Amino acid sequence: MIRINPEEISERENYKLLTGTVIPRPIALVTTLSEEGVLNAAPFSYFNIVTADPPLISVSIQRKKGIRKDTSRNAIARGEFVVHIADEGYVGQLNATAASLPPEESEVALAGLTAVPSERISVPGIAEAKVRLECVLEQAIPLGGTAEAPTVDMLIGRVVRYHLDDAIADERYHIDAAALQPVSRLAGASYSKLGELFEVERPS
Repeated sequence: MIRINPEEISERENYKLLTGTVIPRPIALVTTLSEEGVLNAAPFSYFNIVTADPPLISVSIQRKKGIRKDTSRNAIARGEFVVHIADEGYVGQLNATAASLPPEESEVALAGLTAVPSERISVPGIAEAKVRLECVLEQAIPLGGTAEAPTVDMLIGRVVRYHLDDAIADERYHIDAAALQPVSRLAGASYSKLGELFEVERPS
């Protein structure tokens, strides 16, 4: 086994090790609204469930030279955001939202995505996604770096409305993963589709 002390390597080397080994990672396309009403969208693969009671999800957003990205700034200021699950149907447009745009320009417009109103919050969602999760901000936790200069904002969102494509869910709320066609992130520019499914019975 190769043994590596993370304190003896660079931030970039730690990044390569983490994103290359913690795979596959689900991708959240997050929409937020700026104070000026510009609809922002960006994808993040530091994303997962926190708990189901209440329904909480987390999205970690790296700061750029200590400055919050538009997604963090907007979500914290407004207290709302929408998380969309990445799927094969719009992955090219999702990737386009990763472009670096000034705050006054919308990645949604750039990518040719369709904004749709939310029901419980003011931030619109994206019609192309098979899953939309309307969220209110439960907590914003600055992490990494130092207390004075954190390097990441972890957003904890409480889901207040689920929007599911008719083709992926039944009346018992079982999700058809094959119909969803989720896309996950690997390292670098590599992504992954769902692949072969198998079951392993949990011990009683």
